[in-house]
Amino acid sequence: MAASEEFITVGQLLKEVGAISTGGQAKWFLREHPVVIDGAQEDRRGRKVYPGTQVIVPAVGTVTVAAAPHVS
Repeated sequence: MAASEEFITVGQLLKEVGAISTGGQAKWFLREHPVVIDGAQEDRRGRKVYPGTQVIVPAVGTVTVAAAPHVS
């Protein structure tokens, strides 16, 4: 998945991969499901995730954040 900015938040990532349908569901999802970022469980929806980071999302799988292509 490509981050269009320098980083993406955990809440945005969950929405982007289809784990949640609205940003408001992020807090609930993180309480109920163990999301793992680079080997550590994460429960903050506002945590910044940078390109190259591996995120394990239950029911989705492992996602590696990629940098968005630069348009000249």
